[in-house]
Formats: sequence, C-alpha cells, structure tokens
Amino acid sequence: MIKEHDLMTTGHIMMAMTLDGFVARKDHSLDWLMKQKTDGEDHGFAEFQRSVDVIVMGSGSFRTVLDFEQWPYEKRVIVLSKTLDQRDIPSTLAEKVEISSLAPQALMSSLSARNFKRAYVDGGAVIQSFVKAGLICDMKITIVPILIGEGIRIFGDLLHDIDLTLEGSKQFQSGLVDLTYSIQDRGT
Repeated sequence: MIKEHDLMTTGHIMMAMTLDGFVARKDHSLDWLMKQKTDGEDHGFAEFQRSVDVIVMGSGSFRTVLDFEQWPYEKRVIVLSKTLDQRDIPSTLAEKVEISSLAPQALMSSLSARNFKRAYVDGGAVIQSFVKAGLICDMKITIVPILIGEGIRIFGDLLHDIDLTLEGSKQFQSGLVDLTYSIQDRGT
C-alpha cells in the first residue's frame, strides 16, 4: 500500500468519468459533464483542492479549462506539454501557471525540491502516465450516469494489473456515484 511518506510529493486524482470510462470527448469537450444536474450536491471538490499543494495537468485539460468562465484553481498549475511554452499562458495567469516538459518521475522530484507535498494530477494522458509510473497514491472517481461511446479514457493500456482498495463510496440523488480508492500496487 502506498503511504504518503513513501514519496515526498504524492499524486492524487479526482476525476469524473462516464459510465463507459471516458473523461472527455476526443476534442476534450466536457459538455456531457456540464449538463448534469447535481442541484448543489457536494462531491468534495473544494475540500480536495484545499488538500493539495499543486495541480499537474496536460495541455488538453489546460485548453479546456481556459474556456471556463473563470479560472477554477487557487493553487499553482503546472501544464505538462512538449509543444506549449510560457508565452502560451495568458498574461492574467502568468503568475499561476507554468509549463513543464519533464517526465512524471522527474516532475515529482522537482516538485519535492520545491516542497510541494501533494499534487492533484488531472487529464487523461497525464493520469495514465502517472499511474504507469507508480506515482498515484489514491483516486476519487465520480461515475456520471451517461454513455458517450468514445473519447479520452481515464486509464489506458497497462503493462500489468494495478490492485486497488475501495476506501469509500457515496451515491447521490443525481445518480452520480463517488468511489474512492487507494492504490496497492504502484507497478514499481
């Protein structure tokens, strides 16, 4: 079982996905998620945000979030990209967002050197690379009652099974279900 002291900086996931396992459409659209009527249900996003020190996301997720009416994060955001650079960050976010091309392990070492303890890892491809590298401690997945047929999967192909332990579940009136897992086998 992963313990937070095993790595100085630990990776944590909080993600919504369709019942058929997609976190976004192929174009990174979240329209399927935005139409869900949750009527004030608290799925713990604010609490989760307070529990992390930094947010790591891919460029697709970053571009999607840029289209939101307002920037949803108070913490520092690191965008993993091999094509973007700091000039691609809107000036209003220049103090809040940075670009990195580091691989997952190197990035976590860098975050540790900067005294970040807990990293929120977001975005399909980024989550896949961090899971494969054994850098995720736990995950909270919200299952949304919709099938979209195709899109970006939260978990891609794996080299081996990764054992999980269910830490909790909660069903909501809207039909959404929160599942919280700890990762037993990081694959390292």
